[in-house]
Amino acid sequence: MERKKIKIVVDQAVPFLRGVFDPYATVVYKEGALIGREDVRNADALIVRTRTHCGPALLEGSDVKIIATATIGTDHINMPWCDAHGILVRNAAGCNAGGVMQYVFSALYGAASRRCINLDGAVMGIVGVGNVGRRVEQMARHLGFKILRCDPPREQAEGSHGFCSLDYLLKHAQIVTLHVPLDETTRNMADAAFFKKMRPGTIFINASRGEVVDENALKKVVPRLGAVIIDTWRNEPDIDRELLEMVDIATPHIAGYSYQGKQNGTSAVVRAVAHYFGITPLYEFFPPTDVPQNEAVKLDLRGKSQGEIASVFQYNYPVFTDDFMFRLDPGGFERLRTEYKYRREVFVD
Repeated sequence: MERKKIKIVVDQAVPFLRGVFDPYATVVYKEGALIGREDVRNADALIVRTRTHCGPALLEGSDVKIIATATIGTDHINMPWCDAHGILVRNAAGCNAGGVMQYVFSALYGAASRRCINLDGAVMGIVGVGNVGRRVEQMARHLGFKILRCDPPREQAEGSHGFCSLDYLLKHAQIVTLHVPLDETTRNMADAAFFKKMRPGTIFINASRGEVVDENALKKVVPRLGAVIIDTWRNEPDIDRELLEMVDIATPHIAGYSYQGKQNGTSAVVRAVAHYFGITPLYEFFPPTDVPQNEAVKLDLRGKSQGEIASVFQYNYPVFTDDFMFRLDPGGFERLRTEYKYRREVFVD
């Protein structure tokens, strides 16, 4: 009965979550961007996504003890402030890695097909080789790409073997894909100097965070790049419409929106909150896959032509549908995300 006194405020867009905590706590479901001070004043826990900015403006004077975010990033959370005020923060590291990997290759092969760009033997530069970057690397190696990896934190921890500098990567890669977290070392990383170092005809992909890219600098170099694929934007949802019209593929921050990714993210936040409050029936919670068509699909693409590979990726995830729907209604950024039909993931050994 004591558990009924726990109050949890939840972003209502977190999938598979409605009803899970209700037997154990008082649960308030609300649109993430609208969660305010009065909602959290006597709350014990928050379950959020990127649209809820968690800092003193929201949390000062509240009873919140734990914030669980169903995202890999924590840049929407004031981590030093939370730490100083005894608020535990848990994220869902790696939850969407498979979905983002799938997005990268569906978009890459789709854009290359439209632009008649030959990808055989191409050099892919992966900037940020964490959970997502590793999955991108795994698929790229399966497909026969040559790989350049830039990840200063990993290089410092593991040694320089297998890593290169950002300057070297930009000079030699024919595809540059960003998979870095947003922090003070990566904010505006892709600036005018960054793009100047890239080879003419390079394919550029950003599916990390919008603020990593100086979008004004990007707009100036789009004509000399091979293709530009953008899923994350500055000032979401009020994105730069001019940039939208200039890029080859534009999507509303849904690269990681796979069925498996959402299961992983919700599982992570439920388990974190359950363990904190001792709700033992939810310690191993995982949303069921009740639709067989949503099960992940194993691929073997070795020996297939570029056209065949492009067809397989488009069959499993037709990225141009998302691009088309976004261009029809760029003002519907949040609606497109909220109403998104999660796709099944693909994977290789």
